[in-house]
Amino acid sequence: MKDKFIDVTFEKLEKDDRSGVAEMSALATSIIRDYYDPILGSAQNDYMLEMFQSERSILEQLDHGANYYFIRCEGRTVGFLAFYLKKDHLYLSKFYIEAVSRGRGAGTETLRFLKGEANKAGVSSIRLNVNKNNLASIGYYEAAGFIRIRSEINDIGGGFFMDDHVYSLDIAND
Repeated sequence: MKDKFIDVTFEKLEKDDRSGVAEMSALATSIIRDYYDPILGSAQNDYMLEMFQSERSILEQLDHGANYYFIRCEGRTVGFLAFYLKKDHLYLSKFYIEAVSRGRGAGTETLRFLKGEANKAGVSSIRLNVNKNNLASIGYYEAAGFIRIRSEINDIGGGFFMDDHVYSLDIAND
């Protein structure tokens, strides 16, 4: 069994931090390529990385209200998350932890952080999309209390589709 992380912190990425944006893009590319190439194939994953995690794309998302954070454990960057507020919920757009750091408590601390952000914003739920073939993440979210509310297929261009389940976590009683 892996030792749990003792110190988990979240560092917000500001849109005027060009080196931070570059770091975020490189981190996202590394983690997502490792995780999703086997699930989606490299062609679709490369397309999605360019669309959603390139420096240009991250800057556009920040300009449109996305909140990006580095997940740091004991002073080392182990992952990242991105979310934005909708009218009635916090939408968790990205939540990735490097493979060697999974299972050490960073995910639990990240969900605690997200619940706090949702409470501060006055919303009572967190929603997210998960690829239908991402069984590890589906298991993680279901174990954390998320409920599948629907499935959807979205055309993202380039001949590619996102085939996802949508999950929601009610935090009103947390």
